Amino acid sequence: MVWLGFTTVLRPATPYAHATASGATESWGRQAVRGFGTSGLNPKVLLLFLALLPQFTDPTTGWPVAAQILLLGLVHLTSCAVVYTGVGTGARAVLRARPAAARIVSRVSGAVMITLGVALTVEQLI
Repeated sequence: MVWLGFTTVLRPATPYAHATASGATESWGRQAVRGFGTSGLNPKVLLLFLALLPQFTDPTTGWPVAAQILLLGLVHLTSCAVVYTGVGTGARAVLRARPAAARIVSRVSGAVMITLGVALTVEQLI
């Protein structure tokens, strides 16, 4: 984490248009599929659903527990999609308009990674 932090501080990311190897801009749908695949392959999502959703089900209702969990999962998925789309769209607009802000955000993120990495290392040594 410290290494990633240092490389992020030294070479901060800058905004760019997503382009394929041929130079054409990727479609919104392709970007959405890539983002969904990245998030969907994260094992923390499954752990969150297994730990959190069952406590909001009621086996005495007419709905099967599996259907209740599926509905709760879809509500969560929809709300996350709305929030993340808004945050991503806003961040893209701000960071493209102000490239210096993008470098500052990258450097601050790198500094946070360095701080967390050092703190975790010190915690393990003490």
